[in-house]
Amino acid sequence: MTGVVGIRAWPRPVVLALGVLLVAACYYAAGRLGLMQQLVAEGSVVTPLWPPTGLAVACLLLFGPACVPGIAVGALLVVASITPPGPATVGVVVGNTAAPLCAFLMLRAVGFRTDLARIRDGVALVFLGALAAMLISSGAGVGMLALAGKLPAGDVWFVWLAWWVGDAMGVVIVTPLLLLLYRLYRARRAPPPGRWGEAAVLVVAAGAVVPLAVYSRVSMLFLVYPLLIWAALRFQLAGSMPCALFASVMATVAAGDHAGSFGRLTDVEVMVKLQAFNGTMALTALLLSSVISEQLHTRRSVERACQELVEALQHLSAGTPPGAPRPSEGGKTGGTGE
Repeated sequence: MTGVVGIRAWPRPVVLALGVLLVAACYYAAGRLGLMQQLVAEGSVVTPLWPPTGLAVACLLLFGPACVPGIAVGALLVVASITPPGPATVGVVVGNTAAPLCAFLMLRAVGFRTDLARIRDGVALVFLGALAAMLISSGAGVGMLALAGKLPAGDVWFVWLAWWVGDAMGVVIVTPLLLLLYRLYRARRAPPPGRWGEAAVLVVAAGAVVPLAVYSRVSMLFLVYPLLIWAALRFQLAGSMPCALFASVMATVAAGDHAGSFGRLTDVEVMVKLQAFNGTMALTALLLSSVISEQLHTRRSVERACQELVEALQHLSAGTPPGAPRPSEGGKTGGTGE
């Protein structure tokens, strides 16, 4: 706490500059991680999961529009690391900055809550934050590459679709995970001791089932879904999103090697199968967790209301108004000494 207080005492321009540098560094690191798992389809290099978009949306939801310069700088660094700067670079950077900002504005307009404890929050993140807003980044990026002559006309629609789905999956998978980690950090509460055992079993099961499902020569990707359902039912986002991220990374690695379920497929078939798997898995994990969280919250609200009703009835039966101490609780109440 002393360090936080000390930082708050610094001049505001210094704090803002440090924030911009931190966001830019995190964005660049996430971009390098995303570039480690590239796929080549129709002669074009695409990333099936682009973590920087999820990081950017999470930063905007948590810290507001002050993160926009950091996102722009980070996007510029990532693009500059893979291609020489040029007019197309400006369009890609602008699109990668505008898309998360648009997602933030739309989510704020519909009353999005970062705890994702309502089904409407999960639906809004998927359809507004991911599918709708990421049309901006994919459209701007592919459009500028096509205008600059760096992308053949016959590959435009395929690359645009892969770009759009990759950005959307970054929002659907990475953003909820970062929001969860920030909430756990702020709460500083350890899980109940009785849950550690089940969590360990879930981790072991994921470590065994996911590689089996992904690398089996027989198509067994469906084995991941019972695992996701178990994680969502018992741990909500804390269980389902890490499991989904692990499965997505393992599937992407296998797809890049044309191994297991992705063997004997063409490049386009590999890309389509991987994106379909990542998309359905992420939607299952996020939306099911939101439904379970909302039901648990509703049940706790009903239990509190029932408890308050019981207390009110007890006060009424004792002849005291609600909120006043009952005779058995307030000690002697008879006699005023007059």
